[in-house]
Amino acid sequence: MTPSVVSTRLHDLISSRVRDVPDFPEPGVLFRDITPLLGDATAFSAVISNLADTFGGEVDAVAGIEARGFLFAAPLAAVLGCSLIAVRKAGKLPPPVRSADYSLEYGTATLEVSEHAVRPGSRIAVLDDVLATGGTAAAACTLLQECGARVAGLGFLIELSELGGRNRVADRDVHALLTY
Repeated sequence: MTPSVVSTRLHDLISSRVRDVPDFPEPGVLFRDITPLLGDATAFSAVISNLADTFGGEVDAVAGIEARGFLFAAPLAAVLGCSLIAVRKAGKLPPPVRSADYSLEYGTATLEVSEHAVRPGSRIAVLDDVLATGGTAAAACTLLQECGARVAGLGFLIELSELGGRNRVADRDVHALLTY
């Protein structure tokens, strides 16, 4: 993964377009709403450009984690000229799939990836909107590796450092644009 620096200007641009929503989706959770960022073409383009600088030349595919990871993975794959892999919630992909259970900060879930979508030996960047507890990212990496791929790095718009997610993926290169 190519080292990338998040400039103060980009950091400020992103943070000014992330809205805090307390007690959503349940009491005690502070949700980071990225809708304002997605609605600002300049800010969204700057995010994709930074991710392209980070992963460009290093990957054969970009894997987006459902659902908000798709928002960043698809344009990044297009900019990099590489394939896109959808890492989905259980039951959304036709067989054959690989599955992995994981825990969230407020529950558990299952991720799946189509075995046909992953080329063995390929280098893959894994993208999601938020790195929280790290369970989702770790499960996605496991699935991709089980299909024979190599995870080249992980990219996130936001990292919630107090939840310790980086520890779950400590053996990976992690790039977060905004850390709380």
